[in-house]
Amino acid sequence: MDGDKVTLMGAVTRPTLKSDAEAAVKGIEGVASVVNNIEVLPVSPMDDQLRHAVYHTIYGEPGLQKYGFQAIPSIHIIVKNGNVTLEGVVDNEADKNLANLRVSQVPNVFSVKNNLVVAGNSK
Repeated sequence: MDGDKVTLMGAVTRPTLKSDAEAAVKGIEGVASVVNNIEVLPVSPMDDQLRHAVYHTIYGEPGLQKYGFQAIPSIHIIVKNGNVTLEGVVDNEADKNLANLRVSQVPNVFSVKNNLVVAGNSK
């Protein structure tokens, strides 16, 4: 947010989600303009399968299950052309490393970019 201008970032699997997010933010009092930089990921059955496999790998791991119990899970999974990016917040460095390790073991994952942030760290 920059004054009354909001910039949206991230990635979605459907174009309607991009436009819905923009419309929702435009409706917030005090927002004068919205820059919508949300990327619409390419349609890919392979990426959809990977997204599903990575989800089950992360939230099926006993040490990481707690992150899936929230209304909006705190670990977000982005898959584009077989490359996985993890976004969100975890409680500690061990959980961040465990998520990275488990996802890198999922078949057909080409790379893992771990952007998870440890709660309380500003990095």
